[in-house]
Amino acid sequence: MSGAPTAARSVALEVIRATFEQDAFTDAAFREAAERHGLEGRDRAQAQRLAYGAVQRRGSTDAVIRELAGRSPRLLDPPVLACLRLGLYELLYSSSAEHAAVDQAVELCKRAGAAHAAGLVNAVLRRAGRERAALLEKLADDREPTGAAAAHSVPRWLAELWWEELGPDTARSMLRASNEPAERALRVNTLRDGREQMRRRLGEAGVAVTPAPGPAPLDAAELLVLDGRLGEAAALVESGDLVPQSRGSAAVVELLDPRPGHQVLDLCAGPGIKTGQIAARMEDRGELIAVDSDPERAAQVAEQAERLGLRSVTVIEADAAGFELGDGFDRVLVDAPCSGLGTLASRPDVRWRRSPQAIERLAEVQGRILARAARLVRPGGSLVYATCTLSRAENEDVVTGLLAGEDGPAALAADDLGAASPQLASPVDPRFLSIRPDRDRTTGFFVARLSRHD
Repeated sequence: MSGAPTAARSVALEVIRATFEQDAFTDAAFREAAERHGLEGRDRAQAQRLAYGAVQRRGSTDAVIRELAGRSPRLLDPPVLACLRLGLYELLYSSSAEHAAVDQAVELCKRAGAAHAAGLVNAVLRRAGRERAALLEKLADDREPTGAAAAHSVPRWLAELWWEELGPDTARSMLRASNEPAERALRVNTLRDGREQMRRRLGEAGVAVTPAPGPAPLDAAELLVLDGRLGEAAALVESGDLVPQSRGSAAVVELLDPRPGHQVLDLCAGPGIKTGQIAARMEDRGELIAVDSDPERAAQVAEQAERLGLRSVTVIEADAAGFELGDGFDRVLVDAPCSGLGTLASRPDVRWRRSPQAIERLAEVQGRILARAARLVRPGGSLVYATCTLSRAENEDVVTGLLAGEDGPAALAADDLGAASPQLASPVDPRFLSIRPDRDRTTGFFVARLSRHD
């Protein structure tokens, strides 16, 4: 007789169902479920691994369900489908024992009110256990977009997009990276401590870190990369002495180059990670206005500023494309809302929330925000446009569209970022940078810098 489902698997199933049945964000659903069940330590870590992995690998497991169950996943009752996705993830992509993965999924199915389908779940999972090697070999065929979509668990449109824009080899490499563990990097709050001092503090706490590797601008001086888990030093994040931030994200502020005494505008600032880095680079001297249209994200910026002890930050809840702020700024950051295709490794549900139509809508919004921001750069100042995605429509096309309409002596001009960092140069336009998760082992970002000369 099967035992009661473990707390970790119960939470994982809740998160999978909330993501796909209630359109919840996976990270938020996990935090809520884990806290409600009181999960801590290993149980919490296991629940997160199972939940995130099953959400991330939905495309691959659905392909297996279609083959082994002989029907479309859409025809299965939601709790049955969720149990199969969890069980198949465990069997195919985790180190769980086969008998535990099968028995627990069956028991979860019964307790979810789908006892009538327990036999189906048992049969599919036991067959998957027996045929695991053959199933994985079949899923490994990524020679064309349709196969690659199933192999790497992404929507077919995304595989086709990267096939067209990046070429087959780079597309496959990017898709593989989308399922690999995300980088774990931390930014030292240099208003309170230096990097080497923090490195020693972490070492004393048993946390192994190294300085940020990679070509400039991925080697930001205030960043440390974890070799393992943060462990007991998590309190340093709570206190604001450390901030989780990828090298790709930090590179954006590195290129913005804010300095003490500057007037800086940070558009679409939520949740405030780059805002904090900008303020630290300014030594908290000057004026930093952080704008976000979403009340919750604006509140997150304010909370982050308070936790980091920042005095130079003013948070404004406003539409980045239509607000009025008066005089120009020395630096303007447009951290534009985007499809997030550079974050697939760390945000498991993003791939299932996007579509070609969404990218078109986002590109229109990005263009409006960038056009508004361009008018706020004072002579001698500069603007950085950045997205955490890899899609030409949201990146190169948005910037070149703006530049095509710029003329006259006060026009913005694109700085040649690729000349200084040729390894990161965009293949579409080498003046811009394209940071790739597969090649650069960090969050994917597009970055362009435009300057208004005297």
